[in-house]
Amino acid sequence: GNGNGNGTTWCIAKPSTSQEKLDDIIEFCCTQKGVDCGVIQAGGNCYLPPNKISDASVVMNIFYKLNGKLGFTCDFNRTGLIVTQDPSVGNCIYPA
Repeated sequence: GNGNGNGTTWCIAKPSTSQEKLDDIIEFCCTQKGVDCGVIQAGGNCYLPPNKISDASVVMNIFYKLNGKLGFTCDFNRTGLIVTQDPSVGNCIYPA
């Protein structure tokens, strides 16, 4: 990714992912350096309770971007999905 918008990808959680796994993913991502989980907490732009798929996707994408957008950085035990369509919703922006 050279940041020119061509071939931009995002990392989101597969819709079939269990709530338990989503919790694990959120906990993992939120302990990683540089991942700001304020966006999915009360008052954050991506705070959409009780939508854990959204919460996990937001932080998975931050982690993915921070780690160079390599395929394995969106694996999360096969629960991650790399997409080419911007998953941002309203004020909840997924950084590319």
